[in-house]
Amino acid sequence: MLNRQGRPTAAGKAEDRASETFSGNRGLAVEEPLIFEIGRTDTTGVDLPEPAKFAARLGKLARTEPLGLPGLSEPETMRHFVRLSQKNYGIDTGIFPLGSCTMKHNPRLNEKMARLPGFGDIHPLQPLSTVPGAIELIGELSRWLSVLTGMPAIAMTPKAGAHGELCGMMAIKTALEARGEKRSVVLVAESAHGTNPATAALLGYRIETVPARADGTVDPEAVKKRLSSDVAAIMLTNPNTCGLFERDVAEIADAVHAAGAYFYADGANFNAIVGKVRPGDLGVDAMHINLHKTFSTPHGGGGPGAGPVALSAALAPFMPVPYVIADGAGVGYVEHAGEGEVRPLGRMCAFHGQMGMFVRALAYMLSHGSDGMRQASEDAVLNANYVRASLSDLMSLPYGNRPCMHEVLFDDRWLEGTGVTTLDFAKAMIDEGFHPMTIYFPLVVHGAMLIEPTESESKQSLDQFVASLRGLAQAATAGGNDLTRFKDAPHLAPRRRLDETKAAREPRLKWQPEPVHKAAAE
Repeated sequence: MLNRQGRPTAAGKAEDRASETFSGNRGLAVEEPLIFEIGRTDTTGVDLPEPAKFAARLGKLARTEPLGLPGLSEPETMRHFVRLSQKNYGIDTGIFPLGSCTMKHNPRLNEKMARLPGFGDIHPLQPLSTVPGAIELIGELSRWLSVLTGMPAIAMTPKAGAHGELCGMMAIKTALEARGEKRSVVLVAESAHGTNPATAALLGYRIETVPARADGTVDPEAVKKRLSSDVAAIMLTNPNTCGLFERDVAEIADAVHAAGAYFYADGANFNAIVGKVRPGDLGVDAMHINLHKTFSTPHGGGGPGAGPVALSAALAPFMPVPYVIADGAGVGYVEHAGEGEVRPLGRMCAFHGQMGMFVRALAYMLSHGSDGMRQASEDAVLNANYVRASLSDLMSLPYGNRPCMHEVLFDDRWLEGTGVTTLDFAKAMIDEGFHPMTIYFPLVVHGAMLIEPTESESKQSLDQFVASLRGLAQAATAGGNDLTRFKDAPHLAPRRRLDETKAAREPRLKWQPEPVHKAAAE
């Protein structure tokens, strides 16, 4: 049986009975109802005067029923949202091992800089003459991004990774059209992020998949077989989504260029190679950079993000407006097509990107320096390999026990015959106090478990994480009566496991009070 919190009732176990309380609270772990359940729709926490008489202009759009928002006092409101925040898991509460997501620590120095007057309080519609410092900062950040990528032009306007990906591919399409070519095919690696084929398809391209070879990387011969005069570009992530460096990337780039096509690199994993490898030296023509991943500010929770795009000399003339130019005369700002020497693809968004993210990223770069950013990449790779070496005797590796880059990929072969699935194992991690790793991605690996510890984690933090995973792995493979530990997990979270398929197919998007059923005597 379940109690009203969705937890099993304590049938026969003294320790379980002791954990059940009348309120549903467990010490400072408060059972917090929905705001609609604790608020009253007939009151508010603020006294408002009756409005003066006015002539309504909404016509048929005027509301005919009460709004139905719950009213709370100020203390009730504060308590409600603080209690909700205490149920969240974030990078400030523990390790966030999501693979391919780079959930690193967010230095508070960056936040302080982003809130400085002149950065935190400016408006995109201000006259340019009033924001010279902000324009100079954008120019300085783009200069350092150019140095780190080895590519001459940086389009700063895209708002996030997928937006930057679209920008890079639009630059490629614009460049081909300027050559009078209408190519229709984009090659996409089998292990690519899902946004890669989606972006190419959005631009009208037909997708051809390039399979991975047995070691998880792309074979240049497989690329050459698919190249033709109809291929516009290849989209490749390096390091790839399996956590491996594409060692033949230069040969692939040469073949793509020989066919008259362009090389788009997904920059989601730039965190592994900053200061170590310049993508431009590998033959990359366009690459988006997730400022919110590589240069601090973890992107969980929906933002903020920023996705500048590094462009090769061949694509630099086609980047979008507005853009910043820096020369001997200082820093200039080009707002409209035709004002500069380039032939831009157009405008990607109304204003010049995410100012707060620009400040945070530059603060991260300047506080680390070139040697610090290089060490961050080295530490990210070291931490991932430490996790790999610490778990490889219990958990199976799809491409052999060889060095990885910034993330390590396990599959579910080691769970065969146990009755425990990848999802069960991930849910059990919640009871241990850890956010689960990325599961079932990349799709090329069955039951994938992708772990990216990032450079933020200390050896002590990783040792605790590894020890917990080893304990779970040993319990999963031991058999016996411990199966419910996984099948019913999480047991200790505020809510139990959802029927995720039903929740996705039949979402309840609006809260409705439970119907009151009157007794027969009434």
